[in-house]
Amino acid sequence: MKPTPAKPADGADRALDVLHFERDSLRAIFAPKSVAVIGATEKEGRVGRTVLWNLISNPFGGTVYPINKRHKQVLGIKAYADVASVPEPVDLAIIVTPAPTVPGVVSECVAAGVKSAIIISAGFKEAGAAGVELERQIAETARGKLRLIGPNCLGVMRPLSHLNATFASAMARPGTVAFISQSGALLTAVLDWSFRENVGFSACVSVGSMLDVDWGDLINYLGDDPHTHSIMIYMESIGDARSFISAAREVALAKPIIVIKAGRTAAAAKAAASHTGALAGSDDVLDAVFRRCGVLRVNSISELFYMAEVLAKQPRPPRPRLTIVTNAGGPGVLATDTLIARGGELAELSAPTIEALNQVLPPHWSHGNPIDILGDADPERYAQALAIAAKDPNSDGLLVALTPQAMTDPTETARRLAAFAATPGKPVLASWMGGKDVVAGEAILNQANIPTFGYPDTAARIFTLMWRYAYNLRGLYETPTQVEAENEAVPDRAQARKLILDARKSGRTLLTEFESKQMLAAYRIPTVPTRIAASEAEAVKCAAAIGYPVVLKLHSRTITHKTEVGGVQLNLANANAVRCAYRAIESGAKAAREPRVRGRKHFLGVSVQPMVKLDGYELIVGSSVDAQFGPVLLFGAGGQLVEVFRDRALALPPLNTTLARRMMEQTTIHKALQGVRGRASVDLDALARLLVRFSQLVVEQPWIKEIDINPLLAAPSPAPLPPDAGTPGAGGIIALDARIVLHAPDMREDQLPRLAIRPYPAQYVSAWTSKSGMAVTIRPIRPEDEPLMVKFHATLSEESVYMRYFHYIQYNQRVAHERLTRLCFIDYDREMALVVERKDAKTGERAILAIGRLSKVRQTAEAEFAILVSDAVQGHGFGVELLRRLVGIGRDEKLKRIVATILSDNVAMQRVSRKVGFTLKRVGSEFNAELDLTKA
Repeated sequence: MKPTPAKPADGADRALDVLHFERDSLRAIFAPKSVAVIGATEKEGRVGRTVLWNLISNPFGGTVYPINKRHKQVLGIKAYADVASVPEPVDLAIIVTPAPTVPGVVSECVAAGVKSAIIISAGFKEAGAAGVELERQIAETARGKLRLIGPNCLGVMRPLSHLNATFASAMARPGTVAFISQSGALLTAVLDWSFRENVGFSACVSVGSMLDVDWGDLINYLGDDPHTHSIMIYMESIGDARSFISAAREVALAKPIIVIKAGRTAAAAKAAASHTGALAGSDDVLDAVFRRCGVLRVNSISELFYMAEVLAKQPRPPRPRLTIVTNAGGPGVLATDTLIARGGELAELSAPTIEALNQVLPPHWSHGNPIDILGDADPERYAQALAIAAKDPNSDGLLVALTPQAMTDPTETARRLAAFAATPGKPVLASWMGGKDVVAGEAILNQANIPTFGYPDTAARIFTLMWRYAYNLRGLYETPTQVEAENEAVPDRAQARKLILDARKSGRTLLTEFESKQMLAAYRIPTVPTRIAASEAEAVKCAAAIGYPVVLKLHSRTITHKTEVGGVQLNLANANAVRCAYRAIESGAKAAREPRVRGRKHFLGVSVQPMVKLDGYELIVGSSVDAQFGPVLLFGAGGQLVEVFRDRALALPPLNTTLARRMMEQTTIHKALQGVRGRASVDLDALARLLVRFSQLVVEQPWIKEIDINPLLAAPSPAPLPPDAGTPGAGGIIALDARIVLHAPDMREDQLPRLAIRPYPAQYVSAWTSKSGMAVTIRPIRPEDEPLMVKFHATLSEESVYMRYFHYIQYNQRVAHERLTRLCFIDYDREMALVVERKDAKTGERAILAIGRLSKVRQTAEAEFAILVSDAVQGHGFGVELLRRLVGIGRDEKLKRIVATILSDNVAMQRVSRKVGFTLKRVGSEFNAELDLTKA
């Protein structure tokens, strides 16, 4: 019988379930039973008066306590001298005292056991060094004891419960959209706009400086909140990058997260930094971050609300092909221009669709897309055209545009269009252009959940945003392919570490080209054979051994860009050419203006390489460190003009093959790589695998600050690779040049930039032999494991399933792609899943025999475990070994407690838990298992 923890009644996995909403530490902020206003006053125009008045004039089901040392009453309510004097425990303190007093106030709150606080006061890091010190004192006092929003914020609203803990002038209407803003003033403006537009909110949060509660905390909370259907964010700085990415990736599939990020331009970024006191970071990198975690970025406040509406009302388009139906040519042309400019496509009408339209439309209709049904179109003609267009398999969405003309009936046409609101898998948008004549029709469409827009180009722009959002989400959980067979994919980590260690010992930060290529070869990235020559004679000898023509390049430990000093000489056909090239490179290097490092010479000789002549494309692959997000990967068009054309895409490591392909698709050169003008395609699968290996290099070698492969030559036919240059059969892809820069020699390991996304925890991979002698590998789960998990579930009996999930779940439900990708493509910061894998010695086929999962309980030092073992191998000790390893991981993660709930019938799980040291306590028909990790 399998060891298993309890599951919710609906059978969903704990990793996917909303289980901890009630115990979330932010509930004290969003649903307080008692609120203390520290700095409450009766003085008109003061923030302390407005906050108190907002709380008492909007009953939220809790008690309000004014805190004022000088007065016994404030606004007719009994006041207290300090928070310690309040007669009941305080859930939420709202602090509106001057900034210099706030550290002391927070200290009093901690001593009184207050659970949370909102610091509305300004004058902190946005004011300079003195404010930074105040924040440090507050953070040190509150850490682990008190959750804080702010400082320098407007506060928090929860319209559904009537909580108004802000100094805004009015309470927002209730709704299903949560709005989080880093600008209090912008939040008040949006609130004012929302009254006119009748928009409601589930929550409104002004985060201020995010001293404690950050984007990740709020996304986690609102992601669990059943009243919130979408999350909108106005962002100036991202704060804790890993926290944001982890939370957004978890929530984005269930609820849209839409962000407007200020600071795209340098001037705006400077203004944002001065506003929040935080580093703005690279805007291009931020775009890559949003793509990676399924967040939709928009460029205006209007787009923010448009997208919240359309994603709530209409399905996401599977592809970017839009069909436009209009009664006028001009609106159709405008919509088409916007669609194409934003990356969308006009759907190409199929022959059956055109024939069907010919049967119902006048002879002079457009006979293409946009479908212009002419100015005299009545509601019946609209309905007939829509019914045909909606069935076209080449179309992914519909935009219906109407201009009020003499024969037009906007209201009745809207009624006919309403029938198409639920077109399966295709969003339907409408643009009823005009004024009072179209108001009634717009109301009908909105009531039918068809979003309406005043102009068709706006609707087209929103469709492209819907497509981009859907595209990013699919990439998030698309099952990647295995990179290579395991024995071929293992890098030579010892060689890589030695190269870096040798350079650091000598005080260098720059690897030579020869060393850089050795590093690439260690990670199975193909490179041209390279030899070092310290003299003209040696260069000639090396060239003869390699075979003409050859390339000579500067060999230097100080000069990073060889071409800038004439350090690259191409296509040298004979010994005399080699001698001349050698002298030219030496002369250029000695004249270089770059400062020598500790007396070292710029010129150490040359590297000699074959002149690789392939009809291919010059690419660049690289990595550098972003101040906020750590190492960032780059791919694009390479060569000497790389900085001129700037055709590149950015991504965060680590990559898998799906993410690598998505990265390539962001570039213009990707179209050429697919094959153009009769040229064959580059092996894109091989290129994706190379990017994955490069990503692995960046992840595993944190001492690397910058790395460039430029050019990386990609040709349709296989390149003539030497046996020791990399992975054989690399699909015509070869690195011609490489450059690696290390972090400064005086940098400590704990100062190295942290990856924004936690990489695959390879330290938990190891071989193990069961007590029956079965040899297996126990390792963390990977996204590529989805096909193996499908087969694994086929080995489970109904009894095993019941014990695991507390009720029966059909096989097709358990192996659904949407479910398995969430279980395989995990965030290792949030949970850890170990699989037991066995490889057939004869066939090489791999199979998963068991899986154990450790899921952290957010905002606690606690985790829950779950274990599932295939029926055929129960009794081999896999359950005990998995649980032991999960406990070890829990200790590594500094957890204090691991728990599970076990059915009383699951005797095997009870026995396994006791073997590993858990204590069990019976509660009804279940056992609660617990292990205290704080005890030795």
